[in-house]
This record gives sequence, C-alpha cells and structure tokens, in this order.
Amino acid sequence: MSFPPIREELRGIEPYGAPQLSLEQAPVQLNVNENPYGPSAAAAADIATAVARAAMTLNRYPDREFTELREGLAAYLNSSGGSGITPEMVWAANGSNEVMLQILQAFGGPGRTALSFAPTYSMYPEYARDAMTDWVVGHRAEDFSLDLDAARDLVHRTRPSVVLLPSPNNPTGTALPPEAVSMLCDAAGDGIVVVDEAYGEFRRSGTPSALELLPRHRNLVVSRTMSKAFALAGARLGYLATDPAICDAIRVVRLPYHLSAVTQATALAALRHAPELLGRVDDLRGERDRTVAWLREQGLEVADSDANFVLFGRFAHRHAVWQGLLGHGVLIRETGPDGWLRVSVGTAEEMTAFKSALTIVMNTEPMRDNT
Repeated sequence: MSFPPIREELRGIEPYGAPQLSLEQAPVQLNVNENPYGPSAAAAADIATAVARAAMTLNRYPDREFTELREGLAAYLNSSGGSGITPEMVWAANGSNEVMLQILQAFGGPGRTALSFAPTYSMYPEYARDAMTDWVVGHRAEDFSLDLDAARDLVHRTRPSVVLLPSPNNPTGTALPPEAVSMLCDAAGDGIVVVDEAYGEFRRSGTPSALELLPRHRNLVVSRTMSKAFALAGARLGYLATDPAICDAIRVVRLPYHLSAVTQATALAALRHAPELLGRVDDLRGERDRTVAWLREQGLEVADSDANFVLFGRFAHRHAVWQGLLGHGVLIRETGPDGWLRVSVGTAEEMTAFKSALTIVMNTEPMRDNT
C-alpha cells in the first residue's frame, strides 16, 4: 500500500473545480453561473448587523435544527412555486452540494444505485462515489430533453434508490416538464427523486416549479440554493423541501451543528431582503434571452435555457474557442458535450464584451463544426 492510504478508487483523481483566475487574468468572468449583481447596500448592512449579533453568541453551539431558518425558507418557498410547505418539510446545509451529499449518505450506500441522465451536473457522480453508491447514467435526446419511455425503462431496470434530476439542467439550461417528474416519481417506487432547482428562480414565464408536485409524490425532493438568484454564492446555503420523513432520515447523517450561527444569521437576513436580492432576476432573464437570440443569429446551435447560463456550439475545436476568449479577457466554461461551451449571463457590459470577443475568435479561423 502506498502512502497516503487513500481509497483506491480515489487515487490520482483531481479535485473538482472550475478554473479560478484573477480579475487581472480574466476581467470578464462568466464561467460559474454566479449572479453578477451583489447584495444591495441595505441587505449587506442587515447581514452585517445580524452576523455581529451572532458573533456575541459564538461561545455557544448554534441551533442544530435551525428552526427559525426553516420557518423562513418554508415561507419563501410558498411564495416561489410551492404551497402548504411547512418548516418540518424543509432541510438546509452548507450549499446544495452538502444537501446532495447528505441525500446520498442517507439513501445511497453500498449495494444501492444513483441515477441521472447525461449531460447532467458533473458533481453528481462524485456525490455517488463519495457515498459508495453505484452510479448509472442514462442519456438525453439530441435537444437535451428526456425520452420519457426510455427513462422509465432505465429506472425499472436499475431500481435506483436516488434519481437526480437538475431542472433547469446544468449544463444545458433545459427544464423538465411536470409530467416527466411525475412519471419518474411513479417509476421509482420507494426510491427518492431529487429535482435540483438550483436555477429555479430563473425559469421562464409559464415554466412551473416541481414544488407544485410535492403534495402528490411523497418520494419527491426539490432542492434550491441561495447561491444564484439570491446572489449569495459566498454564504453557502442550500436547502430542500420534501416529506418530513425524508428530512428526518437526513438528520441521521448530518454532522453535529452543521449550520453555523453565522450562516443561519446571514441566510435569515437575506430572506428579509428577498424582493431586492431577487430584483435583478428579470434583468438576467432578459439578458439571457437576448444572448440566446444573438448566438442563433451567428448560426450557432443554442439550447433553450431556463437558467442564468447558455449552452452553445458546436465547435470543431471548442478548447481553441475557449482559449481564444480567454485571450480577450473573457472566461467561460468548457463543459457539457463535446463541441459545446457554456457562458454565464452577466451584466449587459459583460455580455457585450463576450459577444465582441466571440465574434473576433470565430472570424480568426474556422472553429465551427459543420458536420
């Protein structure tokens, strides 16, 4: 055995992470789907005051059930696509990453299977690996939608204990229709179906939230985050709504006092300012839709997006395009199927810089895949 004695399946693996460059290296950073508009001065001041109050209690452990925060999150979800959601139906952790890992720890494990449909969020197989859960991946159609019959058949064949469904999907931005979610909840039997709505607030008008389906499916989990629409990526707060029995099961695997007093205070202050923090969502939706239209005018393929990012292609040499954009100070993400790139939606000025750089890069040499 070589040192250190890491699990063999982890040996040699690089840790997950998108490229992080300084603003000097890349003045326009559009690669990790952040909200480009930070908290308002009023929200920041309220957060600072709340954290200062929490700081006076740091000699004591925080409320391990984060009761007040669960009440606030339930109230917010009931105004954002849900109804009848109670605090007992809400769970939260340090980012939706920890929420997902806790789900796999509680419902996955040796001899159990987690399932998703590619292209999908690249961290899902890592959650499964870390929880020693078998990973099965189906595939989406050419337009990144789900073939419902094929998806149902795969669920019936593999009998997963957890099905992971990002909607809007990352990296494609496409949303799942309610009938797809209901079908998979029925097909999964007693398995857990997680609809990851990290980008749910950015969905287009008329696109429903899976929160509406909670009364019909006891095995449905709908997760959200405060990192995106709430512009609190640095605060690390993810949460979910589901049947109280599922929340109780997750409580078994959570670490003691996993949400610090500072995190709870920050999130509660943000919820008090939800209207203003979410006030730029419409602006970002509009910028996204203009970006989709512009990319299509350039003759590129673009996935329909209900998120705050856009997947576009196809390029014969996508890394060369990515590198060319970086040479002009614009950092986007090289992810998704071969030939595709993903750009986060930034401010109007940032998107102008992206368009100008992409125009130059595409005219430098033949980059587009015309097959």
